[in-house]
Amino acid sequence: MTHIFLGQVILLIAGALAAVMLLQRLRMPSSLGYLAVGIVLGPHALNLAPEPDRAKVIGELGIVFLLFTVGLNFSLPRIRAMGRSVFVLGTAQVLLTTVLVGAGLWWAGLPLVAALAVGAVVAQSSTTVIARQLAEQGEGDTRHGRLATAMSVFQDVTAVPLVVILPVLGGMGGSMGGPLALAAGKALLAFLLVYGAGRWLLRPAFHVVANSRSPEMFTLAVLLVTLLAAALTSALGLSMALGAFLAGMMLGDTEFRHQLESSIRPFRDVLLGLFFVTIGMLADFSVLPSIWQQVAITAVGLMVVKALLVSGIVRLGGIDMRTALRVGLVLAVGGEFGFALLAISLEARLLDPLHAQVVLNAVLLSMALGPLVIRSNGSLAAWLWRHGAVKARTDDLVAPPSGLQDHVILCGYGRVGRSVALFLAREGVPYVAVDLDADLVRNAFAQGEPVYYADAAEADILEALGLDQARLLVVTHDDLGAARKTLAHARRLRPELPVTVRTRDEEHLDELLAAGAREVIPETLEAALMMAAHVLLLAGVAPSTVMLRIREQQLSRYGSLSALYRNDGEHPGASSGETSHRSVPR
Repeated sequence: MTHIFLGQVILLIAGALAAVMLLQRLRMPSSLGYLAVGIVLGPHALNLAPEPDRAKVIGELGIVFLLFTVGLNFSLPRIRAMGRSVFVLGTAQVLLTTVLVGAGLWWAGLPLVAALAVGAVVAQSSTTVIARQLAEQGEGDTRHGRLATAMSVFQDVTAVPLVVILPVLGGMGGSMGGPLALAAGKALLAFLLVYGAGRWLLRPAFHVVANSRSPEMFTLAVLLVTLLAAALTSALGLSMALGAFLAGMMLGDTEFRHQLESSIRPFRDVLLGLFFVTIGMLADFSVLPSIWQQVAITAVGLMVVKALLVSGIVRLGGIDMRTALRVGLVLAVGGEFGFALLAISLEARLLDPLHAQVVLNAVLLSMALGPLVIRSNGSLAAWLWRHGAVKARTDDLVAPPSGLQDHVILCGYGRVGRSVALFLAREGVPYVAVDLDADLVRNAFAQGEPVYYADAAEADILEALGLDQARLLVVTHDDLGAARKTLAHARRLRPELPVTVRTRDEEHLDELLAAGAREVIPETLEAALMMAAHVLLLAGVAPSTVMLRIREQQLSRYGSLSALYRNDGEHPGASSGETSHRSVPR
């Protein structure tokens, strides 16, 4: 018997290794490989894997360690510091998707509790698929890329209360209030116990372990703490994953966070892979011929509903419609936490096996289609923008005028673009600005400002803005992907035109300079210089010395300012000998 079980485990690991290697070559998420292995080797196909109940116990530990690492990245200070927009938008997206999808399924005849469980499964998106695909296509640092990634990560946190609620719903008879209140009380007690342990026991204990300088002891300590926290919540009748998440939250605020994550990652990845294998074992392809139409409709409906809901929520959050559409399309993909919630729903008997098969296969299909949709999010959003209902909102916007000459083109008219435009207007320098926020453009144009609705990342738009006659092109928005495209078009259409680009920090400075920017202005650098100037002045340093130091720093980074100071007969670096001039491509 032992030999049979060992052979099954070896076959399982070999199959997983082969599947993951193949999918990585195809640039598909590795979770699909584990799922495929579970499907092929599971009881509904070749029946060569270990018994599902045996594998399930190991797989559950994968979710435990996954929630621990999620907790590490969402400590209490990090949650408080999280941008209000991400917090509000992420919460609204999960709640609305769960409620609206659940209401629709309830209306279609599914029991209320089962309908809400499916809504919760559908609400999740795959952070792995989203982050990897956006990074591969160079959109990780774009506005829609950052927002979509942040919202998908926040979904992982919103899955934690669902992990608590779904098993309670399965054990209810009539009223929801009593059982949910009891579960909430238990969760609060677990939080207080773990918080107290984290504050007064865990940090000192990890200091002792760290001082031993033994990686083996540190790893054992991490495993012990994670499993103890999981055992605590399990003893309270709650999910083991909740305890692991709470332990991660408490330790995420310590100086050991990065080492904790590094120590737990190998166990998390392997056990999480086994969890996906157990999910794959649930898929029964023998019933697929009878339900494939429901699966296809559910998968497409899942993606369309999520895309529309997310786009609407993001738009209401003050983001321009085109960016909102792109965020919605990126988040339309199903997610790994959806499988976890589906497994919990099955264990709690919230779903009957046939409905579970439809949902499972629909989420699988959406994850398989996800990379294709994310890869095409720009073109799909552009098509929807031009041909969909959203076009009517911008029909009354005026096109950029022709005959522009010796002017400055501003790409973006947000707070930075408006400030630059104000200075240009005061000096009598003609300019034209474009932005993708229809409301902003309409209001600015109504006030007589030369602002038009257009995407400056498109070559024909730059030509319509008079690129061949412009004296300067300025990218004032912080969308790195769009800035790259604008630079590429400008370099091809008019390589001698000076281009100034705004960026958040100095991380992409060299890349943008190499792409053709004359000057790159990092926001963080300018903020740091201004703060340093105020600090030096308040510390009693002479104003002339403060100006000297600030100019030294600016000289070392901005070629145009260096020329300006030389023309004025000022050369701060000459007196100090500390300035290192940086060559800037011309």
